[in-house]
Parts: sequence; structure tokens; C-alpha cells
Amino acid sequence: MQKYTNMTDFERKKLEVEMQAFTSRNFIRPSQCKDLEQIRFYVSELCHKIEEYKQNFDYVPDSAYVLLAEYNLRQNSILSTGFLNTYCKL
Repeated sequence: MQKYTNMTDFERKKLEVEMQAFTSRNFIRPSQCKDLEQIRFYVSELCHKIEEYKQNFDYVPDSAYVLLAEYNLRQNSILSTGFLNTYCKL
């Protein structure tokens, strides 16, 4: 696949729309994740997609990084809640 070093705005927008369509079809919102395994699965899949975009296009839409940050925030929230429930009741 061809690498885009000097992408046009149209090409960038096309990749952004493709990423948004991919994530809306294949991912649930981070706030809907119930456990760490589910979040880790989505983080892993998203990281693979980000790496694919880096290799193929030398460009990753910001929305991918925003979604990754949201999953990490949700993961940290679940970990924090678990920690508090375990250790603060002692």
C-alpha cells in the first residue's frame, strides 16, 4: 500500500471518516464497558488499527487517540473503584 507523506486535506478527511466508521461499527463506548477484559480487548484492537494506519498511511486520525484515551480513563476508573472497594473496607 502507498504511503502518504504529503496528504491532502481530502485524503486526511477520508481516513478520519473511515476510522470513525470502523470504530462505530466495531467498538462500544468506553462508558459501556463493564470489566477490564472488555476494555483491554478494545484497547488492543484499537492499537492494532492505529499501527496499521501508521504503517500504511503515515497518519493516524486524532479521533483514534482520543478514543484510546477514553478507554484508558475508563480502565483507570474501574481499577480505582476495585482498589477502593478492596482496601478501604479494611
